[in-house]
Amino acid sequence: MSKKAAEHHRKASEHATHAARHHGEAAKHHEGGHHEKAAHHAHSAFGHASHARGHAEEAARAHVEEHGKK
Repeated sequence: MSKKAAEHHRKASEHATHAARHHGEAAKHHEGGHHEKAAHHAHSAFGHASHARGHAEEAARAHVEEHGKK
């Protein structure tokens, strides 16, 4: 695997981990009635999930560049 693809996979994994943590915080705050804090964490989770998807797409592109379409 190319270094470029591996780096994008690593970044996708990190962003997905951050998104999961923010979703957990959002759930905790929502259950406690702290809806503003829940919304903040939900928004942060969405941003991390979006970045994760972008890196996953870039990893796929790097694989195609390295190995060609199959």
